[in-house]
Amino acid sequence: MKPIAKDERKVVNIHEAEFQPWVLENGELHPSSTLQHDISKPNGVGFHIYKMDPGSTTTPHQHTGNEEFLILSGELIENDGTIYREGDLVWLKKGTEHSSYTETGCVMAVYIETPEQDL
Repeated sequence: MKPIAKDERKVVNIHEAEFQPWVLENGELHPSSTLQHDISKPNGVGFHIYKMDPGSTTTPHQHTGNEEFLILSGELIENDGTIYREGDLVWLKKGTEHSSYTETGCVMAVYIETPEQDL
């Protein structure tokens, strides 16, 4: 087996890396940010780390593909009252409509197949 070349690997630490601000469709900054290696995909699509500031709420949206996420820290409250806590691994089916809120702040490892559609 040949060694992995420098241009074939990218490693960052989520506690030290610079997150990119989440920008809403209207150009406004949302109180959340992402860390995403694959910049060939739109921000928030594919695998990424999503960080929500305490007291923030996601824009109501519909998933155009399946979504999976793992709560790394904090907790997340869905619009239907479901609470996800550290260690919860969640799958949401394509077509799911929701909005999420965090009182404490939340960091998640997320995989989204395709861009979300704002409602």
